[in-house]
Order: sequence, then structure tokens, then C-alpha cells
Amino acid sequence: MRRWLLSLVVALAAYLAGAFGGGALLLQYSSNTHDRGLEAAMTGAFVFGPVAAIIGFLVAYHRAGRRGPDHRG
Repeated sequence: MRRWLLSLVVALAAYLAGAFGGGALLLQYSSNTHDRGLEAAMTGAFVFGPVAAIIGFLVAYHRAGRRGPDHRG
């Protein structure tokens, strides 16, 4: 249970970082001149954010599952 909760918290943080970071990158490098802000917001929220959340969840779940050789239980 602790492993899942930790992974979900990391996934939420990764989503926020991916959404805002991806949106900022798109604002910087997009050639769209008509609705650059809308493009950045939607791509950040629906592409970069979910991809970062999935990667963050998988990495956190994998890392939280690692235990030392002396762990019992």
C-alpha cells in the first residue's frame, strides 16, 4: 500500500512538472503565431503531463520495490 501511495504522489508531481515544463518549452519553440498559449497549455496538459506521470509512476514503483538483502516481510 505504501508503495502505491508513494508512486501516486510521485506521479502527481511528475505530471505537474511535465505539464508546466512541456508548456514552457512549447511556448519557447513553437512556430505557431495565432494561438501559441492555447497550444502550449493543451499540449502540456494532455501530452507532456501524462507521459511524465506514467514515467514517474513506473520509476517510483520500481524504486520503492527495491529492498536490501536483509529485509524480511
